[in-house]
Amino acid sequence: MLVAAAEPNVNKETGVLRGRDILCFSHDWNGDPLSKTHLIRILARENRILWVNAIANRMPTAAKKDMARIFRKLAAFAEPVKEVEPNIFVLNPLAIPAYGNAAIRGFNQRFLRSHVLRAMRRLGFRRPINMVFNPAAGLLAGKLGENTTVYYCVDEYTAFTGVSSGLKEIEDSLFRTADLVVVSAEKLLESKKALNVNMHLIRHGTDWKHFRGAIEPDTKIPAEIADLPRPIIGFHGLLADWVDYDLIRKTAERYTSGSVVLIGKIAVDAEEKIKVLNGAENIHLLGRKPYADLPAYCKGFDVAINPFVINELTLAANPLKVREYLAAGLMVVSTDIPEVRILENCLAAADHGDFLGKIETALLSGRSRAEISESVRHESWEAKIEELRGLIERTETEKE
Repeated sequence: MLVAAAEPNVNKETGVLRGRDILCFSHDWNGDPLSKTHLIRILARENRILWVNAIANRMPTAAKKDMARIFRKLAAFAEPVKEVEPNIFVLNPLAIPAYGNAAIRGFNQRFLRSHVLRAMRRLGFRRPINMVFNPAAGLLAGKLGENTTVYYCVDEYTAFTGVSSGLKEIEDSLFRTADLVVVSAEKLLESKKALNVNMHLIRHGTDWKHFRGAIEPDTKIPAEIADLPRPIIGFHGLLADWVDYDLIRKTAERYTSGSVVLIGKIAVDAEEKIKVLNGAENIHLLGRKPYADLPAYCKGFDVAINPFVINELTLAANPLKVREYLAAGLMVVSTDIPEVRILENCLAAADHGDFLGKIETALLSGRSRAEISESVRHESWEAKIEELRGLIERTETEKE
């Protein structure tokens, strides 16, 4: 069953992204905070949100992690909509990620639409803004009584490993039919701009105040890294197949007297690739850590790394972690991803040898952590919402 309709606990002022009902199709709410999480939390201060948990973009494998996820999804589907934070209500959908099959795609569309509309009725949602972060949700775009549909695209989704056949067709249709398309990287803007005339670039922001905690005197470095040999070369984020594990191994071999610390969950698609790190005694795999604790770990790092392989997926990426490292006052070394080239205090390396050399450059930079952190102070998520507010206002005015 679903919760009963609630009186909106939002700012009574109405207008663009104020006092509105907003649908959000994204990743699972209980996952690590991503760009979508930060944006929606700010929007929830003045709007009501129906957050629809992940609709799968790929077929599951027989791996234990995928099987466990399927069982969690089945169990969650039976749960009522929950208000997980003020004005944020979470719905757990089910879909069969076989989008290349017309019959299954049609079933998914009807089933999901019925499920979402039922939740909207109980919550009293009317003429919402539909903010789609998940391309599979293109199945429903324009079919939920929306006032405005926004496709907020932050990745080259069809380049992910194991993506379901048929997803590209769904996403291309979403690009074409959305009232507004927002992308997070220049590469995405260049490759998709022919699909929609109302497409705009909003680069990622950062939770600056949170990560600024890394330079506060009362923030304590966690015990599990406090006494590790230095320099400590750190990483936090999903350990997926787009991470260059050979490069991480070379980094550990170059800095044998130091430590390489990797914080994050190991994705199913990386379980074989990450084995190249086995036997390196100065590589420390610490697993996933609570978001609240990340600034403390960053305080213990001497330099941060973004070691992505270079491919179609990563060239269109805008790694959120890089701005988080900078907010924490850390010099950053990255492989040559276009979106990091524009960031002060982030060194982009042309190849593996250059990457190792730039770690040394970063360690010897002499820049203070406070100075590095200040360089991204203006890139708050609140500022990004103001950019979005302006785009939606113009889009809705032109529709009238």
